[in-house]
Amino acid sequence: MKSLTLLRHAKAGWGDPSQRDFDRPLDERGRRAAPRMGHYLRTEGLTFDRVVVSPSVRTLETLALVEEGYGAKLTELEDERVYLASSDTLLDIIHALPDEWDNILIIGHNPGFEDLGLQLAGHGPERLMARLAAFLPTAGVVEITFDVDHWSDVRPGEGELVRFVRPVDLDRTLEGD
Repeated sequence: MKSLTLLRHAKAGWGDPSQRDFDRPLDERGRRAAPRMGHYLRTEGLTFDRVVVSPSVRTLETLALVEEGYGAKLTELEDERVYLASSDTLLDIIHALPDEWDNILIIGHNPGFEDLGLQLAGHGPERLMARLAAFLPTAGVVEITFDVDHWSDVRPGEGELVRFVRPVDLDRTLEGD
């Protein structure tokens, strides 16, 4: 059994119009949402063998604040391919994961994350499937499990969507995209 958790980076700002997209930091709402999501992951008992993270400023800040809320350092692996990756590129990354890692968290970006979640989740609670089909907001968490022993055997439509949580589900003041 393999468990893949996707965490879209927390809300980032566009404070400086001359700033590169890669260098955008989290805004105030993002800095509040990320630790809240980390706390949620911890209280739900989720553990991760590795965190694969885009090297962008906003994803690394998200990881640091998730760890703060989680109450522990997570073993990370920065992968530049995750930055603004398509669902196909993300699936290639997943297929190459070492099989001794059963529980993976990937922190990255839309639209690839939303597309990947929709592509992989073939079944799950109707309410969660409908919410995922509508939109994956910033700091949203999607967990999909696969009845496989090898990451290379993960196939579109064969995963079970077991979790889809938005920051607003945990704290109404975190409403937004």
